[in-house]
Amino acid sequence: MNIVTIAPSHAKHKGPPKQLVSRECGPDGCEIDWLASTRHDSDLDVVGFTQFAMKQGWGDGLPLVPPTEARVRTVLAANRRYPDEVVAHLPPSRAACTVEKIVINAVMAGAPPESLPLLIAAVEAVADPDFELFGVNATTAPVAPALFVNGPIRDRLNIPYKHGCFGGAASAAPAIGRALRLIMRNVAGQVVGITSQSTFGSPSRLAGIVVGEWEERSPWTPLAERRGVSGNAVTAFGGMGTMNVLDTTSQKPSEFLEMIGKSIAYPGTNCFSPSMPYGEVLVAINPIWAELFAEEMPDVEDLQEALWRQASVDADWLERRHRGQLEAQGRVRPDGRIYMTPEPKDIILMVCGGTGGLHATAIHSFGSSLTQTRAIV
Repeated sequence: MNIVTIAPSHAKHKGPPKQLVSRECGPDGCEIDWLASTRHDSDLDVVGFTQFAMKQGWGDGLPLVPPTEARVRTVLAANRRYPDEVVAHLPPSRAACTVEKIVINAVMAGAPPESLPLLIAAVEAVADPDFELFGVNATTAPVAPALFVNGPIRDRLNIPYKHGCFGGAASAAPAIGRALRLIMRNVAGQVVGITSQSTFGSPSRLAGIVVGEWEERSPWTPLAERRGVSGNAVTAFGGMGTMNVLDTTSQKPSEFLEMIGKSIAYPGTNCFSPSMPYGEVLVAINPIWAELFAEEMPDVEDLQEALWRQASVDADWLERRHRGQLEAQGRVRPDGRIYMTPEPKDIILMVCGGTGGLHATAIHSFGSSLTQTRAIV
């Protein structure tokens, strides 16, 4: 499904166009041919279709569900969406990402029909200019959009937010994340080695990252609400993969906070690169530690500031050339330290994970990609 084959085909429509009289277009068809994508004759067996799709450049190496007209129309009808609605224009191709194209890729990924509103909101989020999707798609870094979900839709879509939420919990999350990755490939035009120069890539460039926040166990306002969106919402973060922080020794919040801060502030992260003017980092805290933190810091902003101070390095620790470049950018503060992010607010906190109480998870950002939150309508 390259950009040519998914462009609207006018050859299929003979004579004057018929008026669209209903948006209810189920498996038995409807009064007009309202799907614009080019049709292909293919074996509808999953193995056969996957082989066909791989030859066309649509696949990611995993089995694909054939996006038949019946399946695509069923998803559209279930969500009462018109297929020609343009959700965004996605770089690097700047192609129009319509609802139809989102549905086709969602079907192939095996994402449930009910996930369409989440996927539409996610596409809107990553298409925001401040997310800098062009760089996310093209960079040499192993970055991919990570999605964090708030609101009741977490349970309706079976988005994990407890044990194994970042990988391992049986859920719809990998299929939803994979759907967005297929959209990046088939609509945005991300092609490894051509439009994408990612040196190593990462597993998140295949199945993405889709995680819920365990709001019920968080002592703070939900992540999306702190970012101005209440209820069902998705936050898109340009993430470089997960980093585990283990601490079996600390007994007090300040000790565990120091371990997290010093662990995430490693010099090789993009946040310390002279080629990046700024950066963010997302830190997921398990419910046990969240409760302990909240006893001393009931305001999450205080926790962010405390962690921000720990997530820094002494400028003298860096090699002269590297330090000189950061000094030229004004990154070395009067206290002689280089802070990982410009401000405490750029350390994004959420609560999720199991109740073992020994771990935190961090995701470092690409650098120039700013996190975006959108309502799921």
